[in-house]
Formats: sequence, structure tokens, C-alpha cells
Amino acid sequence: MFLFAGLGNPGAKYAHNRHNIGFMAVDEIVRRHSFSAWRKKFHADMSEGTCNGKRVLVLKPQTYMNESGRAVGEAVRFHNIDLEKVYVFYDELDLEPGKLRVKLGGGAAGHNGIRSISAHIGPDYKRVRLGIGHPGVKELVQPHVLGDFAKSDKIWLAKLFEGVAENVGLLVDGEDGKFQSKVALALKPPRPNAKMKETD
Repeated sequence: MFLFAGLGNPGAKYAHNRHNIGFMAVDEIVRRHSFSAWRKKFHADMSEGTCNGKRVLVLKPQTYMNESGRAVGEAVRFHNIDLEKVYVFYDELDLEPGKLRVKLGGGAAGHNGIRSISAHIGPDYKRVRLGIGHPGVKELVQPHVLGDFAKSDKIWLAKLFEGVAENVGLLVDGEDGKFQSKVALALKPPRPNAKMKETD
């Protein structure tokens, strides 16, 4: 079994915040792949389904960002899920808007949701970092992440979520790098007339 955890804060007040991009991403995965209706379990909204024949559990912790690890930890222990099959989708200040990177392990880099998850299950899980950009100065970070996406962001957000949902089967197949490349291509498709570079 795989676990996809999207991070965010519950409630309508936060629904469109940059901090909730993880919720938004897994919402699209659930919708695109016709997973089960959301239900309450593990202090989270939970949905289940399959990708490429493999069972996937999707969580949106409802404990607020700082306590995300409670939900993830309970699900991991209950289902005895291997940490390399845990993927956490969350907002990344140090990536430009629309950029995506997948990595295994590492520190929290100031992200309270990641810090909480690592405290509950250790650091050796996969992180799907979704770029929201940095406001430029430390004092503006909190209002930036807790601010809503602008209307002009909707175009790249839709392409990002479409790319994630369409290619998420690559994650369960262990093709993290290929997933990353396919999502990048979804945001910036090649020009139709672009010539392929010839190799010797």
C-alpha cells in the first residue's frame, strides 16, 4: 500500500491559501482516478483507490498544519506502510511557482507540517515539493503562505495539478524522476515546431 498525504489547514478560511497546495494536489488525484468518497479516519479526511493496480490511501490531515504528523503517523502504523511508499505533497517556498521536485528524506527547512511528520515517523519518506515561490524577505513569509493564490495563478495551478494527477502512477511504479519530468512537461510543453537536437 502507498500513502499520499496532502498538507494544508482545514476549513473554508484556508481553502485557497498557498499553504494548502498539498490539499489541492491530492484532491485532483482523487477526482481524476475516481477514488472513494472522503471519510473521516486517522484525524484526517481519507480516500482510497488504486493506481496502476496498487492500493493507494490518500490523507488530508485535519489537525492543522503543525500537527500533520498525528494523522500520517496513525495511518502508517495502522497499515504498516513502508516509509519509501509514503509521499507527502506540500508547499515549497524555495521553488518557483509551478516547479515540482521529488526527494527522499531530508530536513524540514522550516516547514511545520514536515517537521511534525518527521517527528512521528522519522525523515525517510518521500517529499513532493510544490513550488509557491518566496516573497523575498523573511517577514513576509507567513502572510505569503497563508495568503490566497492570485487569480492569475489559476492557469499554472490547473496545469500543475493536471500533470500531477495524470502521471501519479509513475510514483507507485518507483519512477520518481520520470514523474518529475512529466509534470514539468505538462507545465511547459515543447513547441510543436521545435527541432530535436541531433546526437552523434
